[in-house]
Amino acid sequence: MSDALRTIVDAALSGSTAPDEIANLPLPESMRAAVVRRSEVDIFGGLPSSDKDPRKSLHVDQVDIPPLGPNEVLIAPMASALNFNTVWTSIFEPLPTFGFLERFGNESDLGKRHDLDYHIVGSDAAAIVLRVGPGVHRWKPGDRVTVHCNYVDMEAPAGHDDSMIDPSQRIWGFETNFGGMAELSMVKVNQLMPMPTHLTWEEAASLSLTLATSYRMLVSPNAANMKQGDIVLIWGATGGLGGFAVQLVRNGGGIPICVVGGQEKVELLNSLGVDTVIDRRAEGFQFWKDGVQQPKEWRRLGKKIREFTGGDDVDIVFEHPGRQTFGASVFVARKGGTIVTCASTSGYLHEYDNRYLWMNLKRIVSSHFANYKEAWEANRLVDLGMIHPILTETYALDDVAEAAYAVHTNQHTGKLGVLVNARAEGEGVADPEKRARFGAELEAWKRLT
Repeated sequence: MSDALRTIVDAALSGSTAPDEIANLPLPESMRAAVVRRSEVDIFGGLPSSDKDPRKSLHVDQVDIPPLGPNEVLIAPMASALNFNTVWTSIFEPLPTFGFLERFGNESDLGKRHDLDYHIVGSDAAAIVLRVGPGVHRWKPGDRVTVHCNYVDMEAPAGHDDSMIDPSQRIWGFETNFGGMAELSMVKVNQLMPMPTHLTWEEAASLSLTLATSYRMLVSPNAANMKQGDIVLIWGATGGLGGFAVQLVRNGGGIPICVVGGQEKVELLNSLGVDTVIDRRAEGFQFWKDGVQQPKEWRRLGKKIREFTGGDDVDIVFEHPGRQTFGASVFVARKGGTIVTCASTSGYLHEYDNRYLWMNLKRIVSSHFANYKEAWEANRLVDLGMIHPILTETYALDDVAEAAYAVHTNQHTGKLGVLVNARAEGEGVADPEKRARFGAELEAWKRLT
């Protein structure tokens, strides 16, 4: 970090510097950021996805400061976090994200700012506000915020029932430039939320993308609309999405049936009071064999679920692995049940037996991130101490490529954080007394490692 940036960040963090004074402190001419380069989009040509290495394509470069426009805010991310979209960006799958930036650049003069020869990644952040653009009234320099990744202008009528339907909706740091893994980032004002006061920077930064996605999938009427008593099958229940899904189901009066890989993950969930856990490795489920799905394995999974439920099938399937599990997910949902799907981390081309869907009146519901209200409500649950971060490891910005590789190769559980402007882990707690009240539960969920 440059001396100029450290001066302004320290002033903003002090709590004693007036917003106008912070806004008048000079910014540096450039900054450090985690980027992919347009010149390298072909470096993995011909390789299978599993052999594409983010450590070869994700760099920390010195780049220009983002320009600020109307209804925008310049923030200093203290920490960010890894998500699968950063992995996809760094291996240029399913296509290079520079195509998103080019389309954005063709829409307007403001959009042209995003169409650069580098793409700054990162769709999560906990940050301090440094500058506000014209039209921003709710936030001021010095405010501590978390950032959700729904980037939308809301000019079209379609988005006013649900901003995720807006034709201009994008995911910040994936379909836009200037993401959270940079010393300075530019965001829309309607991406900001108050940072939970008992969390560290890296804990707060690990929340928004996966928590808000899980919240919309399960709780919102825009997706599964879970109610008390619902039985919910959760794939990958110790991962970034699944770990929050477990908490949301329990907090909302539902019954989680958790699927994990390995006895150690079973024991971790057991230690958190979750006893309804299926170890897919121990069970040896083989939903595909020689490129063909195996319905007998779907039935075996259904039988295992009913051992936990007293004979009932699941009301909701929380589906994000995609191709490898989707046939099984459709099969095991109860008659009239819901399969809510996002992400598809094991493949986008889903196959299932439509007889089990159509003849049993099941629903497949798509879900993609969350609108502002959904993200805000999920963030509020954290601030109330009802949902806890599942951050399991934190990397320095210089090591972000190693973190992306760990996610790509599934060597992680929970969320991986990235320190950006924070000097060390453990900083940023504004209310130590509140943290002490929730400390035991916070530490318990950190054991997903």
